[in-house]
Amino acid sequence: MAIWTKELDLRALNAGSANTAISHLGIEFTEYGDDYVCARIHVDERTCQPYGILHGGVSVVLAETLGSLAAACSIPEGYRCVGLNVSANHVRAGRKGSWITATARPTHLGRTTHVWGIELRDEDGKLTCSCSLTMAILPPEQASRVRLDAESLAK
Repeated sequence: MAIWTKELDLRALNAGSANTAISHLGIEFTEYGDDYVCARIHVDERTCQPYGILHGGVSVVLAETLGSLAAACSIPEGYRCVGLNVSANHVRAGRKGSWITATARPTHLGRTTHVWGIELRDEDGKLTCSCSLTMAILPPEQASRVRLDAESLAK
């Protein structure tokens, strides 16, 4: 059974990311299933550190982008979500010229918090980074104070 409360449309998600950090870094939403969503990023001049490997901060941006989108698309109508904590363990370098694919899956879908596990893998399927993202779920009376319009991310 799907966890999504909003329709996921990859074309709309990618188009809706225009002129943001997401598009600037070249993050592309690529796939989703009943309980996961995927995106990828190319390791290039936009995303590398001086050593020619994927910048750790960019890995975290990819993870937080994907986990935030997943949370926004799995909460009840009228609710909003905001990030509380993100942590990352960098276990392997993403090499220049390669693609890194991230997959977000829920670890906990509670009434007031979500925890999302996001794994980043290289083209050989090897883990490059493991992240955890905790999101606060705000009810409608608090959500009105949050300017983020999650519905603009998904139809």
